[in-house]
Amino acid sequence: MSDADRFGNNKGGAMGRLEGRTALVTGAGRGIGRGIALAFAREGADVGISELSAGPPAEEVGAAIRQLGRRAWVLAGDVSDEETVRRLVGQLLEETGKIDILVTNAGIAEVVPFADITTEAWDRMMAVHLRGTFLCVKHVLPGMIEARRGKIITLGSQLGQIGRAGLVHYSAAKGGIIAFTKALAREVGQLGINVNSIGPGPIETGLLHQDEASTERIRAALPLGRFGTVDDVAPTAVFLASSDSDYYTGQTLGPNGGDVML
Repeated sequence: MSDADRFGNNKGGAMGRLEGRTALVTGAGRGIGRGIALAFAREGADVGISELSAGPPAEEVGAAIRQLGRRAWVLAGDVSDEETVRRLVGQLLEETGKIDILVTNAGIAEVVPFADITTEAWDRMMAVHLRGTFLCVKHVLPGMIEARRGKIITLGSQLGQIGRAGLVHYSAAKGGIIAFTKALAREVGQLGINVNSIGPGPIETGLLHQDEASTERIRAALPLGRFGTVDDVAPTAVFLASSDSDYYTGQTLGPNGGDVML
């Protein structure tokens, strides 16, 4: 089944919840980012797809979005590099004139005991997650402030709330993103901009199965008894990007199978 068939096709159909809006989704060539980009397109959005490098994964997402009758742009570059982010945002703004929705999804993960985390690995984890989130917001936010509207969605993690052995640097980065989200939401809320985070639990993507010894223990401990899928996360992003969430800000919504309960 093609992505267009799987996610539906709105050409000639009812208006979607994101009709007329332009989104930028980082890390959209695979996994959660891919699912979010396609779900946005299904709801009527045009989508800029940011990936570390151009290639088949990102190009396939772009093609699937176009099959859905929406515009798509594939933007390649490292979100931890400011000049690259400036270029990516500038390219999309040149094409569309606006960015209504930003999803900072790009990320990396590595299972390693704390004692074995190198300074370089720690810095790279923080650079991709925290610096990347900061830079994307920094360069998209001025346009949202000028428009007096916008939806910013960061990707945290349930590990940013509860932590996990072997993922200290990842958990710290995700916890920082959640704190960043809350603080920014307080700063820009009265400017018409909503800032929220998604804190997924264990999701069946390439980042999950790095430590097979603990995988089954984690699965068994989940109240729902299964890992999530990308399709369990994407609807949360659509909700936060749409006008349905206009009274939500500074929140972390958790499609996590019950791993975290608030």
